[in-house]
Order: sequence, then C-alpha cells, then structure tokens
Amino acid sequence: MKLQIKRRIGIPLVVIILLISSFLSYVYLNDRPGGFSDQRVSKLLGMDETIHIPTGKTPEMAIQKFRSEQYASQFIHEEPVEGGMIVFTQRASTESSNLQIEFVRKRIFGWKWGWGGGYGIGKSSSNPSAMDYMSMPRLENIKSPFPIIFGNVLNPAIKRITVETKENGTPISTEAKLVEVGAERNIWFVLLPSTASTPLHIKALNEEGILIASKEIHDPNDIGSLLIED
Repeated sequence: MKLQIKRRIGIPLVVIILLISSFLSYVYLNDRPGGFSDQRVSKLLGMDETIHIPTGKTPEMAIQKFRSEQYASQFIHEEPVEGGMIVFTQRASTESSNLQIEFVRKRIFGWKWGWGGGYGIGKSSSNPSAMDYMSMPRLENIKSPFPIIFGNVLNPAIKRITVETKENGTPISTEAKLVEVGAERNIWFVLLPSTASTPLHIKALNEEGILIASKEIHDPNDIGSLLIED
C-alpha cells in the first residue's frame, strides 16, 4: 500500500520536474546569444548571419553589452511597457539635439535588447526649434511596444503635446507623456495603438491650451522638428 502511494506521488513529481527542466532548457536555448530568438529576428531582418544579442542583469547592462561595453550615452529615463522596458539615452553635445530609445525585453535569465534607434538634429541659433521628434513604426512579426513617437521639448512654454492619428479610419488623439530628465529639460513620447496609421498630426500647446507649434507627418520613419507658429 505504501509503495503504491509512493509511486502515485513519485511519478507525477518526476513528470513535473522533467517538464520544468525542459521548459528552462528551451528558454535558455531561445534567449542565449545566437539562440532561437536571435535567429528569428535575423531572418525577419533579412540578415545572412545570425545576430548575437547578449543578456544583462539590468536593462542598462543589456544595452551596454549589445551596443558595446564602452557605451558612451547617458541613461536619462526608463518607462515600463508590456513585455519589458523602454530606455531613453542621450549623448552629451552642444552642437545637436539628440535622443536614443532602446526597447529591452524581460526574460527569465535577465534582460535582452529587442530594438532601438535614435537621431541627432543640428541646433540653429537664428531659428530655434520648439521641439523635435522621431517616429518609429510597428515592427512586423517582432513583438514590441511600437509604434512610438518621441523627442525633446526645446521650448519651456510647451506644457502639453498630443498626436492625432487614425485607427481604422477613425480619428484618435493621444496625449503625450512629458518627463523631466534634467534642469529645465523635458523629453516627450507617445505609444500609439498598433493599428495607428499616417498621417500623424503633432500639436504642442502652452499652459493655457493655446497651440504654439504643429506639424503633420506622412512618413512612419520620420525625423524632424517643429518651429513656433507665427
């Protein structure tokens, strides 16, 4: 009788241990540099060779390992999103307005870089910009929080930003999040619905809700700036 009870307990326990072990083995083979996940991404990007994306204990470490151990950009903001974190970075420069965004996935064995990009726009003393932006579209067959529009707020009069788009033909206005990242320094970003399509209409308003800058963009990969309207 005791032997039968031990067997009833022992067999399911062994099965559970084997299932957990198999699952962890698959996760490791999937997430390791050059693993199944990297192979899929490389194929989707049309690369001849498999990209090797390392894992890190933190989002910052994952980015530094992927970009290079001597990654010179400054980390200025992290925003939790579904599946991971988006991290904003910048390079110190007095000649241009620049910003970089990185999406990092949360995995069982750490964090893994998923996608990213950035821009730099030269500064003009004669005709200064009110704000700048970069638009990144949704990635086909790659899970990510995109599409997204983000940028620097260059004029302190800007207190609110909205992005108007169309979803299945219906106009939708999405409020941007403004984040203070330094002394009198703000960045902004909007996570758009996956079905959002161009054109995108960016509007910047002051504290009284008066429109002070706007622009309509038609390229989902656009980069540019907005000037204060006369």
